[in-house]
Amino acid sequence: MSTEPHIVFGALSIVMMVCSRAGYFAGIARGRTHPHVFSWLIWGTISAIGFAAQVAEGAGPGAWARGFGSATCFLLVLISLFKGEKDIRLADWATLAAALFTIPLWMITKTPFWSVLIVCFIDTIGYIPTVRKSWLKPREEQAVSYVFSCLGAGFSLLAIKQYTPSTWLYPLVLFFTNGLMWAYLMARRRALETVSTEV
Repeated sequence: MSTEPHIVFGALSIVMMVCSRAGYFAGIARGRTHPHVFSWLIWGTISAIGFAAQVAEGAGPGAWARGFGSATCFLLVLISLFKGEKDIRLADWATLAAALFTIPLWMITKTPFWSVLIVCFIDTIGYIPTVRKSWLKPREEQAVSYVFSCLGAGFSLLAIKQYTPSTWLYPLVLFFTNGLMWAYLMARRRALETVSTEV
């Protein structure tokens, strides 16, 4: 009996997320990666909400990556308290506050489309603390981990059984935001290397 394509793509999305997190955890263990606790707290919370919404809307295997992602995000929150970025700025606190204050808005929104848009917005602003930190320290983030997360989101899109805004929009946004984060890190690394060479 042949395996359903949704199952295959769902399994591939998990494999990509495992690769993403494995690389990130390895970087932390070596002392090269310093996660920003605010970003991972926001991502963990929103991923949990997104996972629950996907399950409720019948995403099937398309929700697997979000469930795994949420669990590992919270694990990274704990690790960040000890081995994460210590330079917490006012802008970081403002980002966290904006994300947390937006969650009640999501809770009272009854329209699925607007609910998922709010979830996507909160997840995206979660990048701000990490983007700020990485402007001067781009090598303290595992760029390849974002590539694997991008691929994980892509495969999870293909694994969805019931396509509604609540099941496909969030992983689509994650596909692009993770890809853009990788491009940003690589661009900052090259820019700083060029400045170092010129000096």
